[in-house]
Amino acid sequence: QVQLVESGGGLVQPGGSLRLSCAASGSIFAINAMGWYRQAPGKERELVARITAGSNTNYADSVKGRFTIDRDYAKNTVYLQMNSLKPEDAAVYYCNAVILAAGSSQYHTYWGQGTQVTVSS
Repeated sequence: QVQLVESGGGLVQPGGSLRLSCAASGSIFAINAMGWYRQAPGKERELVARITAGSNTNYADSVKGRFTIDRDYAKNTVYLQMNSLKPEDAAVYYCNAVILAAGSSQYHTYWGQGTQVTVSS
């Protein structure tokens, strides 16, 4: 019943910007951490950025200074602002969240369906 839906992916030129959004919906009691992962063809899925319930953030070294993660607590939404995009940033980006569903006794990790980011001239 709990779902994460990403949006905002697309085609952008090197040096360009893109803003991804991920909204959690369903019977949610609480959300702990939220984050963004990405996976390029032939590569392992990797953490891009993460934000905790206390708004502490961390980033992959490869995106520090270029990407910014933030969240809207009232809307159960997390964002990833991506600036100065490089070809190596091209991947499917997945939203992740640790959520306590209503009626559940424990937190579980949920994943979005992914949104494609292509960086090309």
